[in-house]
Amino acid sequence: MKKYQLFIGGEWVDKKETFDVINPATEEIIAQVPNAAQEEMRLAVEAAVRVQTEWADTVASERANILLEAAKLMRARTEELARIMTLEEGKPLDEARGEIGYAISFLEWFAEEAKRVYGDTIPSNSKDKRIFVLKRPVGVTAAITPWNFPAAMITRKIGPALAAGCTMIVKPSELTPLSALKIASIFEEAGLPKGVLSVVSGTDPAELTQVLMEDTRVRKISFTGSTNVGKLLMRQAADTMKRVSFELGGHAPFIVFPDADLDEAVSHAALAKMRGMGETCVAANRFYVHQDILQEFTEKLTERLHAMKVGNGLEEGITVGPLIEPSAVQKVEEHVQDAISKGAKLLLGGEREGFETGFYYPPTILEGVTEEMKISYEETFGPVVAILSFETEDEVVHKANDTRYGLAAYFFTRDVGRIFRLAERLEFGIIGANDGMPSTAQAPFGGVKESGLGREGSKYGIEEYLDIKYLSLGGISVK
Repeated sequence: MKKYQLFIGGEWVDKKETFDVINPATEEIIAQVPNAAQEEMRLAVEAAVRVQTEWADTVASERANILLEAAKLMRARTEELARIMTLEEGKPLDEARGEIGYAISFLEWFAEEAKRVYGDTIPSNSKDKRIFVLKRPVGVTAAITPWNFPAAMITRKIGPALAAGCTMIVKPSELTPLSALKIASIFEEAGLPKGVLSVVSGTDPAELTQVLMEDTRVRKISFTGSTNVGKLLMRQAADTMKRVSFELGGHAPFIVFPDADLDEAVSHAALAKMRGMGETCVAANRFYVHQDILQEFTEKLTERLHAMKVGNGLEEGITVGPLIEPSAVQKVEEHVQDAISKGAKLLLGGEREGFETGFYYPPTILEGVTEEMKISYEETFGPVVAILSFETEDEVVHKANDTRYGLAAYFFTRDVGRIFRLAERLEFGIIGANDGMPSTAQAPFGGVKESGLGREGSKYGIEEYLDIKYLSLGGISVK
């Protein structure tokens, strides 16, 4: 068991009170981390405020070089970082390696975007005036990150914030703080000035977040997590008119039309559902399959998921790890039992037998799911495929949109006209057309409706950390 320190204002800080980090695969304590309270969070804010102006005035190329150096160090330590992630979060080691690569891509992308923050000149309606648009950093920012992507959700926020010239305080999940602290050490080694980045974690998120929300000097909050918490933070942000960007819950439909490449659809269905054990906001939840191909698709997907090996992510050949904690298992079990009690048929999984330790739940498939079952309208966050059938395009679009969420949607068809119709009609921020893995650093990630506000990644991502200033310059003599 390793003991960690908090990273506050460029210093590594101990505290007598600690909390345990649990390996969800073995239920063993793998680390102890100082249990931060409001005092530590205030110190992080003060440090960020002290250096904000200096960091904002650093030339873009210098900020970019630090991001690139951090990316280089992360790449060199991929195995170490992936192992830490698997230990604290549970995902298989190969998948953890993939996330480290994904996390690195945000640092590399925003290192380039730092040098492309452009202003504008606007034609004036007066001969003796000129109009300019300038962009400046928002100021001190904070990131509240989840446990399911303990590296990528941090760099997706750190990257644009630092590139724009903002200081940042990261409050990672208390379930997975180790990746965040390791990333902090990498930025320290990369030459990031003291105070620009702090990582503060503790077991009372509401107490820590209160400091950030009440301090007027913290100008922006970026949060990834549940819709309910996002709503709470939005109310709190109103008191100081903070800028916010939220990536919240989802309930993604996965639609398969009869003209789809069935093998390709099955392959992507397995990816969209089982990545991260189904514990992702963009995980496919409702599988709408046209009745003409329902049986064939179901048989192929059942065969595909049955072949997946469940176990400790550090072991060879494991493709499905544990869920994050007992309450996650309990929710999945509740959704499965509710569906079965209301008439759904269990085709695969559904039983936790064979696992004496660890928070495991096997890949599970339910057929004959209907709209009144919890799994068809609540986010399951687990490895359960809920299959529903449909007959017409209009019908399935209506059903897919019939949710308060609007993060991601997937559909498979070879009809070009249908691709464009659905891209326009589906009420989601991310659309995967014949693609179950659309996330990438250069594309705007985010949702509509109750799935959030703002975008992360892409050229739009850095705009979330910039204020627009309008300069009207008068007194220009015209001869």
